[in-house]
Amino acid sequence: MKYYHEKKLKNISFDEAIIKVTDALKEEGFGILTEIDIKETLKKKLGEDFRPYRILGACNPPFAYKALLAEGKIGAMLPCNVIVQQLEDGVEVAAVDPVASMQAVDNKALEEIASEIRDKLRSVIDSL
Repeated sequence: MKYYHEKKLKNISFDEAIIKVTDALKEEGFGILTEIDIKETLKKKLGEDFRPYRILGACNPPFAYKALLAEGKIGAMLPCNVIVQQLEDGVEVAAVDPVASMQAVDNKALEEIASEIRDKLRSVIDSL
């Protein structure tokens, strides 16, 4: 099972893609809790050059709340990560598949929640 859903965007800058992804996430009820600039971090910590690459930690509060009620330690797997990375032929956006990541948790209540979140994240990616 693939653990992500992705789409490659053409004729758009990396920074424009970040804005577009953030707006699409908002349309589906997600906010960005964290933003990790991998390029900047690797340069600062290791002195290495890397392509533009950001990890957006997206959260949909009502679904996060349901998941936390269903499984007390599920916070170890939150938020839902969405990556935006510059490739030679465009900008790729990929979101985690919560169904794939939740397979490690033996909790039937999470299956429905993960499925609903997967549908929302797929909608985000497909809308780009």
